[in-house]
Amino acid sequence: MRWTRVLCLLALSGAIVSTAAAQATGMPTFNAPYRAFTRSEIGLVLSFPDGGGTAFEGAYRVSNGKFDLGFRGGIFTPGGNGSSVLLIGTEARERVVSHTQDFPLDGALILGVGGQFVSGSSALIIPVGLSLGRRIDPRDSKISIVPYVQPTGFFVAGSAPSDFLFDLGLGAD
Repeated sequence: MRWTRVLCLLALSGAIVSTAAAQATGMPTFNAPYRAFTRSEIGLVLSFPDGGGTAFEGAYRVSNGKFDLGFRGGIFTPGGNGSSVLLIGTEARERVVSHTQDFPLDGALILGVGGQFVSGSSALIIPVGLSLGRRIDPRDSKISIVPYVQPTGFFVAGSAPSDFLFDLGLGAD
């Protein structure tokens, strides 16, 4: 029962917007430890990165067993007089932890590579993270909710000096 309360708290925290890049394209989006599809999915991602602007991305993912591979591409418009940025990346997710009586969460390793491309200021981004969460199936309902937390470290190299950064994402799918 205690873990149910913790997971509900994580679900309510899902509205918190990240302040740093987290995935292969450098936008503040995260992955649940479960995939919501059997074979493949296609979707749109809208995000509002810290510092202003809007990012529009298309995403396509395919699965094989506990593994899935995703491709992302889109445009980030920083607003004001900033130049639009082309976003391209790929991400892999592998389930590595299944809940037990001793550990109540499921987990997936997330690895990606991608970039942000703009004249004079492009960047290569390599994120590595661990998504931890647990599916909640409300009684008498056909929906399920997966609250999760995803700590992510990412290496950024390009026109600016290289750096290793850390981010923490909270979400619910």
